[in-house]
Order: sequence, then structure tokens, then C-alpha cells
Amino acid sequence: MGNGIVEALKEEFEIEDEWVSFEIHPETPPEGVSMDERFPKSTREQMYARLSASGERYGLTFTENSRLSNSHLALEASEFARDAGNFHAFHTRIFKAYFSEGRDIGDRKVLSEIAKDSGVDVQALNTALDEGRYTGRLEEGQYEGQRYGVTGTPTFIINDKYKVVGAQPIEVMRKALQEIADRESANEDNGD
Repeated sequence: MGNGIVEALKEEFEIEDEWVSFEIHPETPPEGVSMDERFPKSTREQMYARLSASGERYGLTFTENSRLSNSHLALEASEFARDAGNFHAFHTRIFKAYFSEGRDIGDRKVLSEIAKDSGVDVQALNTALDEGRYTGRLEEGQYEGQRYGVTGTPTFIINDKYKVVGAQPIEVMRKALQEIADRESANEDNGD
């Protein structure tokens, strides 16, 4: 949903976006965990109802996952796709697989299918994952997220000093961006 919000706001604001890989639950074991272990049923129902209502505006559908995937390999694969010039297609497909299809994005077979669907060289991707080629980049993303106090995703860092957490309604994001633009403009006018 964050991507849909950013893309819509690019029509109104000059935005340069950079997606940074950040594991919100790095403690999740490689095989994932049951959602029942992580979140009470009532919390999940509210969460999915809110996501579904918000996502409708961007043509997104959400399904209730039975497991919370470990996203580490998916994030490494995203970094590989970035370097291969296929980040947007891969990123879009990985989110659809997890949130709309309820697939386990911590599973290598699932990642290989997504890579193939996204035009990413599956053999080269698997070699990079086997070698841990993108582990360092993920560590940098974790460090950057911690430096900014990221506690949820998506988190939007604007001009390296303003933070908006969560997939806020576009009206909230629009207002925040306008306030930031006004503040930055006033600072420039004052010589700051």
C-alpha cells in the first residue's frame, strides 16, 4: 500500500523514493511462525479489515495469512532484483504473493517462482542467496532503520528528518508532505 500512496503523491509532489530493506520481525524463525502464536485472532481480524478497506483504493486485496513468514530471504532477493534492474516488478510481485495470495515468502521455491514471474534470473538469484551476497546490505538497512527509530512498516523518512509510520491514508500523507514542504520553504527563506 505504501507504494500506491507514494506513486499517487508523485503526481502532486516532487518525490524521489528509495526503498530500504528492513526486517520488522528479524526474530522470526526461517520456517515462519503461526499467526495464532504472534497475534490474537481479534487483532488479526481488525488488522485485515483495516488493510482491506485501505487497500481497496489502490486495487489491492488482502488475505489472512496463517503464518508470519521470515522475510530475510525475500529482502535479500529484493536487493538482488534491485541490482538486476527488476526491483519494481519483483517488489510488487512479492507483496502480492504475501498479502493477497497468502504465500510464504520465506520459502525458496516461492521466491524462485516470483523471480521467474518478474524477469529475474532464478539461477543467479539462488547463487546470490546461497552466497549470502546481500546480507551486508540488509544489515545496513537494519542499522538505518534503527537509527531512524523504525518500529513498523512502511515507514516514510522525508528529507532525512521527518518520519511517518504506517500506511496512512493518502490525505494524511498529503497533509504531512505539504506541511514539510511549507516548513522547509520557510527555513530556506529564513536562511536556515
